[in-house]
Amino acid sequence: MSIQQTENTFSSEKNVIDFFYKYLSYWKWFVFSTLICLTIGYIKIKITPPIYESGATILIKDEEKGGGSLNELSAIQDLGIVKGGNKVENEIEILSSRRLIENVVSELKLNVQFLSKEGFLENEKYTNPPFKIYFLGNENNIEKINQTLLIETLSKTKFRLKHKNGKFIKDYLFGKPIHLSFGSFILFANSNFLKYKNQNIILRIHPKEAVIDQYRSAIEISPANEKSDAINIVLKDHVKEKANDIINELIKQHKLDAIQEKNQVSKNTADFINDRLEYITKELSTVESDVENFKTKHKLIDVLTDATLFRENSTESESKLIESNTQLYITDFMLEYMNHHSNTDELIPANLGLANENIGQMVLNYNTLVLERNRLHKNSGEKNPIITNINSQILSLQKSIKESLKNLKYSLEISAIELNRHDDKLQSKIASAPKFEREFRTIQRQQQIKESLYLYLLQKREETAIALAVTVANAKILDDAYSSGSIISPKKKSIFLISITLGVLIPFVIILLLDIFDSKVHGKLDIDKINVPYLGDIPKTKINSNLVVKKGERTSIAEAFRILKTNLSYLLKKDEGSGNVLFVTSTISKEGKSFTALNIAATYGISGFKVLLIGLDLRAPKILEYLDVSNKKGVTTFLIDEQLKISDLIVNLDKLENVSVLPSGPIPPNPAELLTNSRINEIFEYAKQNYDYIIVDTAPVGMVTDTLLLTKFADAFIYVVRAQYLDKRLLTIPESLFKDKKITNMAILINGTDHQKGYGYGYGYGYGYGYGYGQEEAKPWYKKLLTFKK
Repeated sequence: MSIQQTENTFSSEKNVIDFFYKYLSYWKWFVFSTLICLTIGYIKIKITPPIYESGATILIKDEEKGGGSLNELSAIQDLGIVKGGNKVENEIEILSSRRLIENVVSELKLNVQFLSKEGFLENEKYTNPPFKIYFLGNENNIEKINQTLLIETLSKTKFRLKHKNGKFIKDYLFGKPIHLSFGSFILFANSNFLKYKNQNIILRIHPKEAVIDQYRSAIEISPANEKSDAINIVLKDHVKEKANDIINELIKQHKLDAIQEKNQVSKNTADFINDRLEYITKELSTVESDVENFKTKHKLIDVLTDATLFRENSTESESKLIESNTQLYITDFMLEYMNHHSNTDELIPANLGLANENIGQMVLNYNTLVLERNRLHKNSGEKNPIITNINSQILSLQKSIKESLKNLKYSLEISAIELNRHDDKLQSKIASAPKFEREFRTIQRQQQIKESLYLYLLQKREETAIALAVTVANAKILDDAYSSGSIISPKKKSIFLISITLGVLIPFVIILLLDIFDSKVHGKLDIDKINVPYLGDIPKTKINSNLVVKKGERTSIAEAFRILKTNLSYLLKKDEGSGNVLFVTSTISKEGKSFTALNIAATYGISGFKVLLIGLDLRAPKILEYLDVSNKKGVTTFLIDEQLKISDLIVNLDKLENVSVLPSGPIPPNPAELLTNSRINEIFEYAKQNYDYIIVDTAPVGMVTDTLLLTKFADAFIYVVRAQYLDKRLLTIPESLFKDKKITNMAILINGTDHQKGYGYGYGYGYGYGYGYGQEEAKPWYKKLLTFKK
């Protein structure tokens, strides 16, 4: 592996470690955020009513195997007359229809709820409610009520009614009518109502239409799988028993609806047969009266005795004639019925016994189409393409049936003519029989025809009644509605997991966004980008003093200045104690250059070197303020007054060993012009001759040109950059000064780094950290937590 690859690997690992420790420094925020999110999740669990899931499975029967109406429909599907539909999808549409849901809501009275307040939740008393309510008045008005009332049981016979806000209405008696603005009702107490004495039971009445819409959306109906005819019905509700009842009632209503549809053909046929029986009974009674009157008038007992021989020969002919006339009569009935019942939603009487099997099959197919059309029409409009298609098929089939009946009638009429002609020939053979016999035979023939038709209709009526009795639904229940009792929502584990995730993610995102939009300098990584020598860093401190370097002091910031002293030995070209001049500057004010100059001077002084600290920041001097020393004279007075000596202006400090100060003096109106005075040379010449190190506190180079006027006197420059304060974009100033050699032998010192957040290097002495410029006020942990610092 090359040196470059090794450096890249080391850099990547260091970036990961820095990233980890940076976010670890905000651990209190992560803990606080996680606790808040967990608390919110816990509250959500407590205030969210539990939801249970109930499900049932039904199987749609294959009626092609049972010989039902679908079988008759399939018989003409092969001819291309109608197109088959997906019966499972059709049943799903019917199960989810508004009509069936409305029946369920009405049957179970789902628009009325009794609830009790338990903690944060309102629990519905569905399985064993304390009261029953019966509404009085117009049903249409009742279905539109939207009210919430409070019921407080006072005794076994008395209760108090309140508005939902607790405002008193009136005391009432159980079982007595109650008249309110929205309607009238009677409230009855169940056996367990005293259990809720002196408690407020919530009576909530919803508009029926709203409840229907709610459950139409809530009930999920879907095929069990693609290869079966099974349907799954699922409902989620706050009360598992209620969900079970709703699903079971929906299946029951679907079953009743299917049976009712199947009975339409049989009922229609029964009505037709009863009507025909009434008519035939009257005609048969008339013919029998004619027979009675004929025999009475002519005093006859056995008219046919003499014609026995001829009757034997004509028996077969008469039998055929009777059968032909019967068929002709039924055909006339059918034509008459179809002429008066030609609507596409009306059924045709079936199984009347026509000898023509094709007509019978066509009638069955016709009724199947009408049933299918009526069934679809319940859940869709007249303009539905499927209904329109079926209507056209019904009309076409209706026309075909009429034509077939007409053809059959014509055939039967011809057959009857032929049979009558043959019978006339036989009658001519009994011409010698009395006139009475011939008349009686005519009357008797009519009687036999009527009797035969009457008995036939009686038989068909019984068959229709049996068909009505044995009609079954087209759906079979595989699994009744069942709920495991497990709460599907809210899911505690999921909520707590989401809460923990959000608790960690929220501060992470906030910190990340602050980092993205953060333009401040934080540490060495920012300095490395401008290609300027790096001298070291000074950590933050909580020490309440601007002088942090003292003899015997072992704080981390004191150690930082000692390390800085060591690093400066590599920057300075002269030997120790050779009058080294060290300028301290910055880009802008308040970056800690005066603080740095003071403590560097103290560090050299403790080491036994004679140090002169010069204040050349003539615009905003801070040295004397930090040392709590008052002296009005200094550099400015020396430059102005040629009579003054430098030695007269130097202040010796008792608190700083081996350190003297040359103050800046009064703030002049023209600092830049004053620094061009030739007497400035005398200051530095005197300092080099009498002191080992000269530390110069200068003005910020990013704001004024004062410091650049004095660069020729400096052996080295300490360029102070305050972390979390200076904008990164201003780093172009020291970069430009160094690159253009306006300031030579310069190195950057970062002031106020936060090692807890991964900035700087740390010194391992276990002491607290602060800013290095001024001090950080000690705060309680909760205030620190609420103070988000970069």
